[in-house]
Amino acid sequence: MSFEIDNAGALMKTDLPLPKRSGKVRDCYDLGDSMLIVSTDRISAFDWILPVGIPGKGRLLTAMSQFWFDLLKFPNHLISCELPEEKLPGIDLEPLQGRSMVVRKASVIPFECVARGYLEGSGWREYLETGAVCDCTLPAGLQQCDQLPETLFTPATKAEEGHDENVSYATMAASIGESLADQLRTATLDIYRTAAEYAAKRGILIADTKFEFGQVDGELILIDEVLTPDSSRFWAADAYKPGNSQPSFDKQFVRQWLSETDWDRNSPPPALPAEIISRTQAKYQEAYDRLVTVSE
Repeated sequence: MSFEIDNAGALMKTDLPLPKRSGKVRDCYDLGDSMLIVSTDRISAFDWILPVGIPGKGRLLTAMSQFWFDLLKFPNHLISCELPEEKLPGIDLEPLQGRSMVVRKASVIPFECVARGYLEGSGWREYLETGAVCDCTLPAGLQQCDQLPETLFTPATKAEEGHDENVSYATMAASIGESLADQLRTATLDIYRTAAEYAAKRGILIADTKFEFGQVDGELILIDEVLTPDSSRFWAADAYKPGNSQPSFDKQFVRQWLSETDWDRNSPPPALPAEIISRTQAKYQEAYDRLVTVSE
């Protein structure tokens, strides 16, 4: 058993004596009849996990997901955010506190389910090239970050490494069946609508977000994280001005700083300076405070 903590105090890695698989941010452990998901403080950009993390980020992601799971009332995988001490004998639980979820095991549906309320990111780039996003034709003359005439459902393949790839609804339906694809589209748009209405009352625009779903005994459930700054674009409503990119509550400072260095994106990335770590940490905290703390 070991924990890797960087010089900034960020938890970068956990290594518990249990079957494990890791993603860019989360370490997942098999507890037999359930799974333990630990959100580390790792942060990724341009498909690389950076050598330093954002202290406390994993705890904020976990707390925000827990909040949304409760608010949305959509069936989900969360059992508890309390650590099951009886299943973790002899393990130092302190580094895991506040950043762990015990969840139901599920059959994962191999598509990201993206809801887009505004035109940004890969959707904006695709629109410039084709006038459409994932085969959804849009009106001519839209600006970057414009609100879309209607929220789009744009699935993407789940990539273990590198970028997820946007695909059409027809491609997803051909892979998993029309009935399940329709359930995913309906659920994604309904959840987005509920979350966007809630966030708007707190001065936050949810530009887009992605969900992951699984199935347990034929029931469709939300899995992984939900509506965090890692999986969503949150914009301040009072600063919103279409026609250019918007300040967002995520890792924009990280991406911007990396873009201004001479890093070639093909070799290991440089370590972040303390200022960028601090500003990114503050943005994650502000998103949590606006969406969660204000409502408590």
